[in-house]
Amino acid sequence: MELITWQDFEKVELRIGTVIRVEDFPEAKKPAYKLWIDLGEFGTKRSSAQIKLYKKEELLGKQVLCVINFSPKQIANFVSECLTTGFVTEEGVVLAMPERKVKNGTKLC
Repeated sequence: MELITWQDFEKVELRIGTVIRVEDFPEAKKPAYKLWIDLGEFGTKRSSAQIKLYKKEELLGKQVLCVINFSPKQIANFVSECLTTGFVTEEGVVLAMPERKVKNGTKLC
């Protein structure tokens, strides 16, 4: 594991957002969804997320933790503008979510 400084961590924009739209993403190499996430003052950003443990219907309205300051990434025919975070388990990726609702765009500290 590489150690980083506090200043390195401060550069990462980890923000909360609410999933407002979900679509299947059959063009992706690995099973994924296309997500549209409302990040408050940062607008709506798109994310390709390998979170197939979840049904599309249960993702709508969920708050998720996103890294919003990565460069956009082209994945098949979709541009992913943020990284939806989660924990890799044997069953699949489990989303990183707050235990109670917070304002969209709030930064993790």
